Amino acid sequence: MKEFWSKRIREMTPYVPGEQPRDRIFIKLNTNECPYPPSPRALEAIRAAAGDGLRLYPDPECLELRQTIARRYRVSQNQVFVGNGSDEILAFAFQAFFDPEREIVFPRVSYSFYPVYTQYFGLNCRRVEMNPDFSVPVDALCGDNGGVVLANPNAPTGMALTLDEVERLVQSNPQAVVIVDEAYVDFGADSAVPLIQSYPNLLVVQTASKSRALAGLRVGWAMGNSNLINALRCVRDCFNSYTVDRVAAAGLKAAMEDEGYFQSIRGRVMAARDKTARRLSDLGFTVLPSRANFLFVTYPGLSGAALQDGLREKGILVRRWDDPVIADWLRITVGTDQEMDVLLRALSELTGA
Repeated sequence: MKEFWSKRIREMTPYVPGEQPRDRIFIKLNTNECPYPPSPRALEAIRAAAGDGLRLYPDPECLELRQTIARRYRVSQNQVFVGNGSDEILAFAFQAFFDPEREIVFPRVSYSFYPVYTQYFGLNCRRVEMNPDFSVPVDALCGDNGGVVLANPNAPTGMALTLDEVERLVQSNPQAVVIVDEAYVDFGADSAVPLIQSYPNLLVVQTASKSRALAGLRVGWAMGNSNLINALRCVRDCFNSYTVDRVAAAGLKAAMEDEGYFQSIRGRVMAARDKTARRLSDLGFTVLPSRANFLFVTYPGLSGAALQDGLREKGILVRRWDDPVIADWLRITVGTDQEMDVLLRALSELTGA
């Protein structure tokens, strides 16, 4: 029953997040969370921020945090926007830059929030089919589009475009905004941030949820030409000027300043990813080349649903989609070395390999 629901949402199919179990303890490899704790400096800053100052509104401009991000990425503070997670920033961007009269494009297999935003905001899109090896079809995204949205590395495949390919995509759409969603870029891909000085139509979006182990804090940022940043601010201020709270701003600022810890945990995740990929290949799995903190895999002769259910029975959660193009593939978050060992033993038992 949907009585009193608006027409906008009555026929919506909302985004479905990964399972957050409550009934038992699982090895949780289904939501791409970092297996390691946040920076100790970030935790200290969070505790310090959770004091009497919470009675006051946070800085709506997040000036200190934007300055820290700007220094880290060698851009101007006026080229930085901060929001309540990268998902919120992407939602702002869909409103700020895309119109129903001009079709936006993104890959057929990509972050499943993109078609949800498209429908919710009354936009039109074209989802281009993947190459046979699941790589992104760059040529099909080039041309006179009303906008382009690209996850790089892609989700859920983990595959990444080169910086030259991203630049070709931005060059070929000079009259449209190209959004590069870099949620997983810190795990081995090339960031497009250096291109924003040359291309006023490029917006790069990143998050603290993955490589900085702050998924529970909900904070992300975008970088681009100051004109694009001002458009995001316009949309934000039409809804809620205070999207980033004091605790989140303090935590991310400290995490950004702890470069040594950041490099350490991303290195550990990448090493575990590559080791696990090799061992899965030895078991007979097809494993796509990943530059993210997850692996996208399939096994001949066993359905993705059977593998997912079998792993769940063994206390391991992984992610799968019913989309027929990828229904037999699993997305497996990279956990600790010990968690990966448990996963590999379970998959060996399920496949008989």
